[in-house]
Amino acid sequence: MLTEADLTTRFWPLPVRRINGIGPKAGARLEQLGVRTIGELAAMPRTALVEQFGRSYGAWLHEAAHGRDDRPLQTHGEPVSMSRETTFERDLHAVRDKAELTAVFTALCERVALDLQRKGYLGRTIGIKLRFEDFLTVTRDRTIDHATAEAAEIRRAAGECLKRVDLSRRLRLLGVRVGSLTRAASGPA
Repeated sequence: MLTEADLTTRFWPLPVRRINGIGPKAGARLEQLGVRTIGELAAMPRTALVEQFGRSYGAWLHEAAHGRDDRPLQTHGEPVSMSRETTFERDLHAVRDKAELTAVFTALCERVALDLQRKGYLGRTIGIKLRFEDFLTVTRDRTIDHATAEAAEIRRAAGECLKRVDLSRRLRLLGVRVGSLTRAASGPA
């Protein structure tokens, strides 16, 4: 738990870019003004910030540097996707290690399906993630006609995604993802 008293010791020493909403351009402009830390930003007069950045953004910078935000606190958001992945102890080859890869792939699909069912979601976009021995990472997605949380349907669609990848190199990581989530009609609250 942080209090207003922690502001000067915990936040003001941090770089201004640590404030969510200060991007590269605003950070560069602040740097030109000699403002590198949140504390230096807090020391700037509100009028100077408004003059440099405009009424709305300048006022927001001043408030953010002082730890003030009047937006309601949101402690929960809906997930966009759910996934499971695994990194292998040794790189696996799609042909020579087919049985092991098939078992892992099926298990990942089943685990994602259980996660979806347990949390009360269905998804339409099913995808895979592969990382090869040279650390090249590729993904493939497929959107199906209806939302699902069934392992067999996830496995089928993810398998179709696998067919669109050259599997001649050894695999270091395999993952399965379900996105475009919606709440299941009878899912938990």
